[in-house]
Amino acid sequence: MANITIDKACCKGCNICLSICPKGIFVKSRQRNDYGTAIPAVEAPEKCITCRMCERLCPDGAIDVEK
Repeated sequence: MANITIDKACCKGCNICLSICPKGIFVKSRQRNDYGTAIPAVEAPEKCITCRMCERLCPDGAIDVEK
C-alpha cells in the first residue's frame, strides 16, 4: 500500500489530482488549510498503483507518494 501525503500548506486546491488519478483515490473534502483553501483527501490509499501521476502533475509539489 502506498503512503500518500498532501502538504496542506502548499496545496492550493486546484483538484488536478482528482481528475488525473487513474484509480480515483482523491476526493473533495471540507478540510481547509491555513489560507482557507479546501484541500483534497485521500480516500482509498490501498487502491493506489504508485504511478505518481498526482505527484508529478501537482503544480505546487504538494503531493508525496511513497511505496
